[in-house]
Amino acid sequence: MAAYLLPFEKPLLELRNRIEELRRFSAEQGVDSPQDVLRLEEEFAQTRRKLYANLTPWQKVMVARHPRRPYTRDYFDAIVENFNELHGDRLLSDDQSIVGGLGWMDGQRLMLIGTQKGRDTKSNLACNFGCPFPEGYRKALRLMRLAAKFSIPIVTFIDTPGAFPGIEGEERHVAEAIAVNLREMFRLPVPIISIVIGEGGSGGALGIGIANRILVLEHAYYSVISPEGCAAILWKDRAHADQAAAALKLTAPDLIELGIADDVVPEPPGGAHSDPEAAAQLVRESLRRHLADLIDLSPAQLLTQRYRKFRQIGVFKEGPVPSLTPPPIPADTAR
Repeated sequence: MAAYLLPFEKPLLELRNRIEELRRFSAEQGVDSPQDVLRLEEEFAQTRRKLYANLTPWQKVMVARHPRRPYTRDYFDAIVENFNELHGDRLLSDDQSIVGGLGWMDGQRLMLIGTQKGRDTKSNLACNFGCPFPEGYRKALRLMRLAAKFSIPIVTFIDTPGAFPGIEGEERHVAEAIAVNLREMFRLPVPIISIVIGEGGSGGALGIGIANRILVLEHAYYSVISPEGCAAILWKDRAHADQAAAALKLTAPDLIELGIADDVVPEPPGGAHSDPEAAAQLVRESLRRHLADLIDLSPAQLLTQRYRKFRQIGVFKEGPVPSLTPPPIPADTAR
């Protein structure tokens, strides 16, 4: 288990300390007590399973932000072979908060794109704490258009609190960059799968999240605003973030019920940070299954399915049902 413990994991700290003390005592005294260690380890595993089976929405947000949680590059390394990263938006610079490139999985070439966080201060500054600049979204769109040109399926990994909200983003038109991505992703005639692996915050997540299938890890979240931001607006106090998290319906089961997500990817006991290799394998299995469902669909079928999926989000019985016929798609979809 990772050394970093979340507040609700405090019961696990005592058990882990007891296990370490017993092992140290056995080594110092030359006393072999494997049964006692096994008993405590089983108690630890059961306690952890119970804790993670009953997480509140706010606790799930904390898990999604765990500093030891696997990030986008970790999944790239574990899921595909021969990954070749592609850089730059061909307009301004190479935004390291969005990474992407080509890789192979089970003999299928994929275009992988995702938001990236850092592990320490230096790497977080390099990737802007996972908050993309406009050039990051333009780089993502360049790679997606390249994939469309060569009929390569696209997989996006979402893990961001949101797009960069500072003056630099406004100067370089971050809202326009996201809006163009939304429009263009509806026009790409190849399978697109988006996987929320941690935080899915606001338009910053949606900027690479228009897809035929949206998958959400068990303890990830996807929301129009962060719980803290919502609490600051509704209660004028960020201390009410736990209430906001519950009200936002941002957990994986909520997203399935609302028709936003298509599948929940299970995580290892104790969350993805407790066993990154097992987490990556579960993501790979889910990705393989959904890709198999989409790979044989025609471009017209993919576009129609993608359009209908998003047109149905937010529709309630008492409201009018929108048209589910997509608008005409221009011939230059693979620009």
